[in-house]
Amino acid sequence: MKLEDDIKKAIEVMRQGGVILYPTDTVWGIGCDATNPEAVAKVYKLKRRDDSKALICLVDSENRLQRYVRNVPDVAWQLMEAVTKPTTLILDNAVNLAPNLIAEDGSIGMRITKEPFSHELCFRFQKAIVSTSANISGEQAAQNYGDISQEILEGVDYVCFARRQEHEPHTPSSIIKLSADGTVNIIRK
Repeated sequence: MKLEDDIKKAIEVMRQGGVILYPTDTVWGIGCDATNPEAVAKVYKLKRRDDSKALICLVDSENRLQRYVRNVPDVAWQLMEAVTKPTTLILDNAVNLAPNLIAEDGSIGMRITKEPFSHELCFRFQKAIVSTSANISGEQAAQNYGDISQEILEGVDYVCFARRQEHEPHTPSSIIKLSADGTVNIIRK
């Protein structure tokens, strides 16, 4: 399947409230429209994850990030410039997202993806996309397509074709929480 057709199909499914499996800048991810609470609920159910544990979102640009976080702190921009590996920032004051995606403290985990497939998917979708590891909560994250369990594969509405043949080590992103008061907390290196 051509890359363009793969992206079009994934977008079509997400616009209809569906859930996709797709390669990201880290591990394989379960994704959906981050503004659709019903789609987000499907992701929690598929992962068997408590919805009090917020999920990460991917966006394609700094401009898109600013649609979902009121007052991105200056240190966030400096960190994004400095980091060399994919880094998720947990930021306060999340807005314009499905309520069941936002943590109880009002924060959201956001990452700007530079990986070609996920970046193009986010760019063309024109919204934030949920990106949580393609596994049942508590199990090992799927580094490659071949690592994804049958239960997860059967639980989504569309599985992207991009990078299915890949067999390379991938690791989850670093996670850094940046509070509005300037506090920096490294959650995962």
